[in-house]
Amino acid sequence: MTGYGVIETSTQGHSYIASGCIRIKADNFPERLKQIFDGVSEVIALYQPQEMAIEQVFMHKNADSALKLGQARGAAICATMNHQIPVYEYAAREIKQALVGKGNADKSQVQHMVKILLNIQGEIQIDAGDALGVCLCHSHHQQTVKRLQQGRM
Repeated sequence: MTGYGVIETSTQGHSYIASGCIRIKADNFPERLKQIFDGVSEVIALYQPQEMAIEQVFMHKNADSALKLGQARGAAICATMNHQIPVYEYAAREIKQALVGKGNADKSQVQHMVKILLNIQGEIQIDAGDALGVCLCHSHHQQTVKRLQQGRM
């Protein structure tokens, strides 16, 4: 399963647009990658985002899992680049720092802040909540870059 989130950022703040999960049904890995590519392409066609942010692969104990995650990210990135949409990558610690204020926050803290910042009532799927967290991190990063550029001009 691959989570996605779509938000809009304006001078008034962040607005939740959509989130969900791309369900992967295939058994063989190449077909699973194609389903990710097609699913991301569908999300792009439906919501027409201007940018895409994605979490960087982080190496844990299982190298095989990290390799497969990297390939899945590659499928999502290729689908995005196929639509000429810029892609930004953020480390998990960076995302947690942007949302919770500490890089070692746990998933429940991140989910809680996503719901508060986007005014979401009820539950959200974990993968979709993680994707929304990446969106918010990217938005915060972009706003900081703009403020810095304005200060230099």
